Amino acid sequence: MAGLLLILCVVGCTSKTETSQTQDEKPAVSDSTSKPAEENRQKTILFFGNSLTAGYGLDPAEAFPALIGEKAKAAGFDYQVINAGVSGETTAGGKSRISWVMNKPVDVFVLELGANDGLRGIPLDASKKNLQAIIDTVKLKSPQAQIVIAGMHIPPNLGPDYSGQFYRIFIDLSRKNKAALIPFLLDDVAGIPKLNQADGIHPTAEGHKIVTENVWKVLEPLLQKQEL
Repeated sequence: MAGLLLILCVVGCTSKTETSQTQDEKPAVSDSTSKPAEENRQKTILFFGNSLTAGYGLDPAEAFPALIGEKAKAAGFDYQVINAGVSGETTAGGKSRISWVMNKPVDVFVLELGANDGLRGIPLDASKKNLQAIIDTVKLKSPQAQIVIAGMHIPPNLGPDYSGQFYRIFIDLSRKNKAALIPFLLDDVAGIPKLNQADGIHPTAEGHKIVTENVWKVLEPLLQKQEL
């Protein structure tokens, strides 16, 4: 649990910002005589989160969004992957930038925010409203998008009631919005020294590989459905 606290603390405390990254980007094939432009558009997966998504301390190619792009390509899915992770991001910060991030249609939207709110003791209702506002904007901008919510646990420093209700936010939002849920993004990584960087708080490249598997278990079935 102490290791988990360290990991989550830097998610909230670091000020380093990773710019949005586009992995495996390819131009859509143009054939205006046979298909509408929307059908020719390459499908997109957008990861929207904090330093865990940004891949703090690593080359962007080692972060789990890029690794998801590789797995998707290997599995025969033609998707552009966008890493819109920003270190230190809160749900309020995400709410403020979601509109311009969603400047183009997306097909899968992975929401990984909330841990920094929990570490700062932000009222749960405020965090939940911010996350719902982000989801509402995604639905408005890309009604066809499949939404995936990454669940996160926090240590019980603020009391077991707070930490329990904090995790409940992700479950409630996934049910309300019929979104897929990743039960715990850092499952089998949090608190394990060899899977975290020298600072003991950010996942290593090996740690991100495990995070990738946690995400892929939920994401792959959605991509399969979209291909039908």
